[in-house]
Amino acid sequence: MAITGEQVRERSRGIGYETSRVLVMILAGGEGRRLGPLTHDRAKPAVPFGGRYRIIDMVLSNFVNSGLSRIKILTQYKSASLEEHISRAWHLSPMLDNFIEPIPAQQRTGKSWFKGSADAVYQCQHVITDESPDYVCIFGGDHVYKMDVRQMLDQHLQTNAEVTVAAIPVSRPEARAFGVIEAEADGAIKAFHEKVPDPPPMPGRPDMALASMGNYIFTTSALLDALERDASLETSKHDFGRDIIPTMVARGHKVCVYDFQQNQVPGEEEGYAYWRDIGTIDAYWAAQMDLVATQPAFNLYNGRWPLRTGYSHDPPAKFVFRDEANARVGTATESLVSLGCIISGGRIHRSVLSNRVRVNSFSHIEESVLFENVVIGRHARIRRAIVDKDVEIPPGTQIGFNLEEDRKRWFVSEGGIVVIPKRAKVPGPPER
Repeated sequence: MAITGEQVRERSRGIGYETSRVLVMILAGGEGRRLGPLTHDRAKPAVPFGGRYRIIDMVLSNFVNSGLSRIKILTQYKSASLEEHISRAWHLSPMLDNFIEPIPAQQRTGKSWFKGSADAVYQCQHVITDESPDYVCIFGGDHVYKMDVRQMLDQHLQTNAEVTVAAIPVSRPEARAFGVIEAEADGAIKAFHEKVPDPPPMPGRPDMALASMGNYIFTTSALLDALERDASLETSKHDFGRDIIPTMVARGHKVCVYDFQQNQVPGEEEGYAYWRDIGTIDAYWAAQMDLVATQPAFNLYNGRWPLRTGYSHDPPAKFVFRDEANARVGTATESLVSLGCIISGGRIHRSVLSNRVRVNSFSHIEESVLFENVVIGRHARIRRAIVDKDVEIPPGTQIGFNLEEDRKRWFVSEGGIVVIPKRAKVPGPPER
């Protein structure tokens, strides 16, 4: 049963706080190396998602929908497209003291760039002291989920915690890629293990582990003290998961876990929590396929919790030709087709198309993701592929049907997803 906005407000009233006393810092400087060609020219949070969004739009929508709109975005790696997107798409009213502002790496504390997630915040601590918040939300900018952050913040206040860590159960093999939490019955964290080969199981669930989502809420004084102490340690990796959180737990600070599965978002099914770390090509592709199901695991159509992004002046999508006798019919089934697309006699199935994609006659696209300005030539066949922007696929080309041949030219993931990089020159099929 979907819950109402009033039910959410009732559950999240808690102790109460002024949103002007909460500062949000989004960590958006990671390289995203495991996304291969998709991050050759852009930061991971700037990678397109769901046809018309960028990955960072997910976390920004969560905060804006939660009424927390004093946001700083810490950037570093190939941040130009990310900063352009933020400046063009995310305008809040300065009259109400709201802002979403990128902070590029500036070497403010020495001749080095960000050494880790904690060092990124440490080098930007002047922002914290300038704003003087009571609480600081430090969230990653590269996950796909919906979350009413007010509910996590309310728990942070109610438990009088110094730091609260959002977490979700995952399978133990999957948990090897995350920080894993051991918690007491009252939610106090007794141990934090960062990316260990044998994650400790959850009590009563031997096949599952409690994974950190990389989302933290700090009481400001505790955060600044922890950052200062960590910065002086030469042996530290200066990372929240590897250093800050485990050290605070070991030193007896009040560190609590927040169960993300308890979070209730207006318009979403009660008790259902979707969260995906799309750090690999296979995970990224799978998350896109989650969008196109009849009952999507991640719902883009919940008007009570909108996913926000910039506006486009592109015209509506267009489907042309109905020459069924010659199999020349422009159709799309179980797919997302963005503005400006023209499906001209081609067939699309279980695919995601960004703006201004053109699919020409007799071509067939299946379980694929096409970025903006992609052109698919006649009689082309593409299966289980990701085609980056500004790529033209010549007529008759086949991608995804012979992975050995595809590997000679393109990146192919462990799961068999072929990635065509941005502005790649794709050769046509050999002449017969």
